[in-house]
Amino acid sequence: MTAFLLMIIYLAFISLGLPDSLLGSGWPVMQQAFAVPISYAGIVTMIVSAGTVCSSLLSDRLTRRLGAHTVTAASVLMTAAALFGFSTASSFWMLCLWAVPYGLGAGAVDAALNNYVALHYSSRHMSWLHCFWGVGTIASPYIMSRALASAGWQSGYRAVSAVQLVIGLAVLFSRPLWKGPEKAAEGRAGKPLGLVSALRIRGVPQLLLGFFSYCAAESTVMLWASSYLVRTRGSSETRAAAFAAFFFIGITAGRFLSGLISDRLGDRALIRTGTGVIAAGILCLLLPIPGEGAALLALLLLGLGCAPIYPSIIHSTPGSFGAENSQAIIGIQMASAYIGSTLMPPVFGLLANHIGLWLMPVYLAAFFLLMIVMTEWSARAASRRSESLFV
Repeated sequence: MTAFLLMIIYLAFISLGLPDSLLGSGWPVMQQAFAVPISYAGIVTMIVSAGTVCSSLLSDRLTRRLGAHTVTAASVLMTAAALFGFSTASSFWMLCLWAVPYGLGAGAVDAALNNYVALHYSSRHMSWLHCFWGVGTIASPYIMSRALASAGWQSGYRAVSAVQLVIGLAVLFSRPLWKGPEKAAEGRAGKPLGLVSALRIRGVPQLLLGFFSYCAAESTVMLWASSYLVRTRGSSETRAAAFAAFFFIGITAGRFLSGLISDRLGDRALIRTGTGVIAAGILCLLLPIPGEGAALLALLLLGLGCAPIYPSIIHSTPGSFGAENSQAIIGIQMASAYIGSTLMPPVFGLLANHIGLWLMPVYLAAFFLLMIVMTEWSARAASRRSESLFV
C-alpha cells in the first residue's frame, strides 16, 4: 500500500511539471492568435507566480485543516480546470483570468507534497519525486508540438488538462492510502505557525535566502542558456535551442542518480557535492575555450550539480526545524523559490542588455556562492537550536 501511494504521489508531481513548459511551447502561435506582443507571456507567468506564492504561504493553514490528501486532490483538479480554461480563451485577458486558479493550485500541491514526502519518506524518494517533475516538463512540449501540427494550440491544453483530470481523480480516490495516525494528524494537530513566527526560528531566514538564491540561478540558466550559446559561442538559434536541453537532461538524470545514493550520503553532503559540480560547470563557462564543446559540458555539469540541491534542502527541513514546523517553513520556501525564479532571470536580462551575455557565469557564481554560504549557516544555526532544546 505504501508503494502504491508513492506511485500516486509521483503521478501528482508529473502533473505539477506538465503545465510548466506548456506556455513556452505554444506561445509563438498563441501570441499571433491573440495579436499581442511576444513579451506578454511574461504577464501570464507573473500572474501564475503570484498565485503560487499566495497558496504556498497558506499551505500550512490549509494542510492542517484539510490534510495533505484533500489539498493535493483539489489542487490538481483546479489546475486541470484552469488548463481547460486556457484552451477556451478567445482573448488575452481570459488567459490572465485562468492563470489565477492555475497558480493557486500549483503552489498548494507543491508545498503539500514536498512536506508529505519529507515527513514520511527517505531522501531517495524526494530526489525521485523531483525527477518526475522533470518528466512532466519534458512531456508537455512534445504534446504541444503534436497539437500544433494537427489541431492547434487549444488541443494541446485540452490534452494536458485531460491528463491532469485523470491524475486528479486518481489522487482523489486514493484517500484510504493516506489514512493512519501520522497522516491524519497532519490535518488537525496544532495551530498554523505563521510567517512571522517561522522567520523567528533560528536558521530559517538564512535557509530562505539560500533557497531563493538557488532558484534564481537555476531559472536564469533555463531562460538564458540558448541566448548565451548564440551570442557568446557562435551557435545557431536551432542548435542552441537543442543544446539548452543538456541542462534539463542533466537535472533530470541527476535527480534519478542522486536518489540512488542520497540515503547513504545524506542531505547536507548532497548539497555540498552538487555545489562542487556546479562550480566545475561555471569554471567551464569562464575558461576562454572557443566553440560550443566547453559550454555544452558546462550546461550538463550545471544540471547534474543542481539536481540534488532542491530536493535535499526540502527533505532536510523537518529534521532541522521539527516536523511540527515543516509545513509552514516548506510553504515559505516554495514562496521564496517562486519569487527568485520569477524576478532574477529578468534582472539578468536587464544587466545583459547593458553589459553583455558573457556576464552569465559571473551572475550564476554570485548566487550559487550566496546559496552555499546561507545553507551552511542555516544548518549550523539549526544544529545549535536542536542542541539548546536538550540542554
